[in-house]
Amino acid sequence: MNRERAAYQRFFTFVSFFIHLFWRFKVTGAERVQNGSAMVCANHSSWTDPFFIAIAFGKKFHLRFMGKAELFRMPVIGWYLKRIGMFPVDRSRQDVTAIRTAMKLIQTGEKVVIFPEGTRVAVDDAVAAKSGAVKIADHMKAPLYPVYVPRKKPLFSRVEVVIGDPFTFERTEGRRKNTDYERMADELMARIRALTPGGAS
Repeated sequence: MNRERAAYQRFFTFVSFFIHLFWRFKVTGAERVQNGSAMVCANHSSWTDPFFIAIAFGKKFHLRFMGKAELFRMPVIGWYLKRIGMFPVDRSRQDVTAIRTAMKLIQTGEKVVIFPEGTRVAVDDAVAAKSGAVKIADHMKAPLYPVYVPRKKPLFSRVEVVIGDPFTFERTEGRRKNTDYERMADELMARIRALTPGGAS
């Protein structure tokens, strides 16, 4: 774990230089981030999104990104992603191993990053939000941080990442149904969209 954190911090230093070199970066809501376990969820439109999210949360926090399994099969890249603490998910099925990994990380006080849209999309509401993140957070009683990342990020433009207030879903009696989790996933995405600069927050 210490090796992963050290590798992540070296990665963070490089990524921070890269981001600030090519974009005018700004983060809003960094003061909302607290110590302790959490689920971090953002909209997803670009391969650079994890970089922006990492920088927004700061070097203090070792974010544990869930990434598509295909990335981990790539020579060198896959090895390095594991080295900095990322873990794979097979998007073609319900990946029990990935779910258990996320739960274990949260149980030990980590912050896990999942993109509820499940893939990169160019516009809001292009795909239905997947419910895996809210299921894990609900089961583990972990707070969720909604995060907005601009979908369009031309080089040398201003990019503002907004971190919303952490929240948990109201506890209910009895076991939640799949339709409950679908509704919760939709609410999560609505909270993310509400963080758009100039919109409600």
